[in-house]
Amino acid sequence: MSLIVMKFGGSSVGDAARMKRVANRIVERKREGHKCVVVVSAMGDTTDDLIDLTQQICTGAPPVREMDMLLSTGEQVSVALLSMAIHSLGESAVSFTGWQAGMFTEPVHGKARITDIRPDRVKAALNEDKVVIVAGFQGMTAEGEITTLGRGGSDTTAVALAAAIEADVCEIFTDVDGVYSTDPRIVKVARKLNDISYDEMLELANLGAAVLHPRAVEYAKNYNVNLVVRSSFNYNEGTNVKEEAAMEQGIVVRGIAYDKNVARISILGVEEKPGQLAKVFTALANEQIDVDIIVQSGVLNGGADFSFTIGLSDLDKALTTIEGIRSSVGFREVTSETNLVKVSIVGAGMVSTPGVAAKMFEVISELGISILMVSTSEIKTSCVIENGRLNEVVQALHTAYGLDTDQAAFVGGPSERR
Repeated sequence: MSLIVMKFGGSSVGDAARMKRVANRIVERKREGHKCVVVVSAMGDTTDDLIDLTQQICTGAPPVREMDMLLSTGEQVSVALLSMAIHSLGESAVSFTGWQAGMFTEPVHGKARITDIRPDRVKAALNEDKVVIVAGFQGMTAEGEITTLGRGGSDTTAVALAAAIEADVCEIFTDVDGVYSTDPRIVKVARKLNDISYDEMLELANLGAAVLHPRAVEYAKNYNVNLVVRSSFNYNEGTNVKEEAAMEQGIVVRGIAYDKNVARISILGVEEKPGQLAKVFTALANEQIDVDIIVQSGVLNGGADFSFTIGLSDLDKALTTIEGIRSSVGFREVTSETNLVKVSIVGAGMVSTPGVAAKMFEVISELGISILMVSTSEIKTSCVIENGRLNEVVQALHTAYGLDTDQAAFVGGPSERR
């Protein structure tokens, strides 16, 4: 007997038929003798539908607290229905909201971080031989306010809960049957990885690979959670995410990721004196805006120009924030661009293999595409380019690094929401 945490995303429970199939899968594991905790996302397009409703109701941006109140209801529907489905199969189950399951977060609406987990009710229900169904993506502050964890929050809920209850394994069920070398919807012959290191997976997740959320991988690495990514549509072996992964012969680049949620802001003619960059990025940090690539050009006529990338969804707030500090920073103008994408290559072997980044630049150049910004680390290289030819770039890079296979990748449904 083992203790298993199973996470199912929105497409896996997208309708009644899929909900029943998930219930059957959970009951199978239960009847094998395992104790099961299940984390579930909102059904299908529920979250998008709720957001659409707010746009019909509100003339401006809705209050962030009320957005969390609204969006947290999607998962509550899922957990209740799944619990009912398991009961109908003759097994006992109980559903919990995130706060009932003991998920405490910082007081930030929309993308809160988990600060503490008190899973007493989860453990008590397991001791009563019940399947425990927990709403992902949500928690509660110490003051009793409902919060949501942001994109990928259900992954984070599952891994954090697995760490808190010392589960033997945390299985992330999604629409693909593992972690692939790139998005199998773009490259049909993408390579499924039998295993991948925490560091490689964390880079891929941070760089846009939607199969796992970065915070979930961070939790898994920090608490050594046995993490497996597999499909809810078949019983194929998945991908093990672990401390170290075996390198395949000749495969230096393990994955290619892309991120369409990219905007570039350029601040031009900044007064050349100490502390100017600190003022800008402190102001952005105070607004919970994450900054990615930063490039500063030379000084001309006493003013410096610098550019940086942020998430597209943060663009309006970032521009407002920068205008708000114009008097203290002193700059000529601010510009922004949105039709961009960041393409990245990742592999632990890159650190000891010369010429890997050069090949990336060469491939993109041969396609006649300009590279706007570059960022590197020991195990990744990222290029910001215009978005129009993304698929062509990903396919060309995948072939150039020898990642193509002779088998078609498995994709079982629409991509997961969170």
